[in-house]
Amino acid sequence: MYDEQLADRIRVLSADEPGLTEKKMFGGLAFLVNGNMAVAASGQGGLLVRVDPTESAELVATTPASEMEMRGKKMAGWLRLESAAVEAEDELAPWVDRGLAFARSLPAKR
Repeated sequence: MYDEQLADRIRVLSADEPGLTEKKMFGGLAFLVNGNMAVAASGQGGLLVRVDPTESAELVATTPASEMEMRGKKMAGWLRLESAAVEAEDELAPWVDRGLAFARSLPAKR
């Protein structure tokens, strides 16, 4: 089960985003912009953030983020942050903004 308080905090930070929807995915709650996932309150705890895949390695090296793994494979462009790394608003807001900006840059899904 995902952290409902984290989901509420994401909801507040992303409230003014045009084309924003919410969708339960993978046991968590994802926030999508025009059908593209931006961020999620993960079903495994913490935050998932979608970023430009070319920025993944640098972000992993310089922040508390790690690349998401699916079936043992690291996924460039999909980062995970533990709950402790996004407890404060000044820690969470930049990640939400980064995820929203990347999702906004992608073609809309229908």
